[in-house]
Amino acid sequence: MLLRVVVAVAVLVVFVYGLIDVIRTDPRQTKGISKPAWIVVQIVLPVIGAILWFLIGRPRGTAPARATYSHTIAPDDDPDFLRNLELRRRNQAEADRLKKLKAELDAKERSIDDGKGTHGSEPGEARGSGDAQGTDEVK
Repeated sequence: MLLRVVVAVAVLVVFVYGLIDVIRTDPRQTKGISKPAWIVVQIVLPVIGAILWFLIGRPRGTAPARATYSHTIAPDDDPDFLRNLELRRRNQAEADRLKKLKAELDAKERSIDDGKGTHGSEPGEARGSGDAQGTDEVK
């Protein structure tokens, strides 16, 4: 009588441990057949399925997978968010710098145009438009 209870408990322990081990294992690391197929084998053939899992399907040299709990991360604790924030800040600073340099260049061009322009000519008007000999005489 006691022997039957011990065997029943042992079968239950092996079945539950094998099933939990299959469920916790990463699907990419299972050997032989896919993870859902191993679960079906374990349920249909409790003891034999568990033994086959431990001999054939379980990845070697790895401990059972740890449970990972995903939780929401605050933005100031999220390294990806902080990295992207820093990249955006740098890009904005570079854009501001380029805009300032362009404004300075435009201002220099305007001052050069104002200082070297022909008498009474409008910006954008061709300079030095004289006669065929290149003189600026008024006709």
